[in-house]
Amino acid sequence: MPILSASNLSFAYSDQPVLAGVSLSLDSGKVVALIGPNGSGKSTLTKALLGHVAATGQVQWEGRPLSQWSRRAMARLVAYLPQTPAYDQDPTVNDVLRLGRTPYLGAFGIESTQDLEIVRAVANRLELIPLLTRPMDALSGGQRQRVFIGRCLVQQPRVLLLDEPNTFLDLQHQAELVALLRSLAKDGIAILIASHDLNLAAALADRFVLLKDGSVAASGVADEVLNAELLSRVFATPLRRFDAGYPAIVPEYR
Repeated sequence: MPILSASNLSFAYSDQPVLAGVSLSLDSGKVVALIGPNGSGKSTLTKALLGHVAATGQVQWEGRPLSQWSRRAMARLVAYLPQTPAYDQDPTVNDVLRLGRTPYLGAFGIESTQDLEIVRAVANRLELIPLLTRPMDALSGGQRQRVFIGRCLVQQPRVLLLDEPNTFLDLQHQAELVALLRSLAKDGIAILIASHDLNLAAALADRFVLLKDGSVAASGVADEVLNAELLSRVFATPLRRFDAGYPAIVPEYR
């Protein structure tokens, strides 16, 4: 049974349709990439899967309708990284990482030794130890993005929903992000990543859902979706595909 199953999701802002009959599924240990041009509905679809927007259709997590999940239970199951995470300037990196343990804290909000060990382990994995005492406002955009990814991992989720997670990351840290997410998938975590970066998605995902104007233009494995002719139509620009060990998509510059 898929850990996530969504069918016929539709949503509109006022009279502007954003999603139109979108369906998808996600299995444990697999990576699914939502791809498509800006404005194709990727971010809205991600929010709909969590109930952050009131889409019509059906969303089930572990076979249970979304409406049957409490916020606390959902936060233990799914960690969500929005495209532009909000943050206060003063808290330190350590403070932000510790927020990831909130779904596990008792009535008095007291952290256990285990909670602190989990935070430390994630900070070490993402090379954030030297930054733990720094305020968020003293970080570069790429450093902040790694902190937000760390906060997700501190939740110890079974599912990661990531909206443009490579925002602000330079090439080195993008490569490290791909390696990290692959490792997490091997550990059994299900990952849904929304991205307009076709090459990042191609290097990472097992399956792809290509959106255009809020509808599914194609869905399947790389050879079914990462087709230069299809992508050129959807992105409204000539594209070429190369083999780089995974499909690499580049514009035809003139």
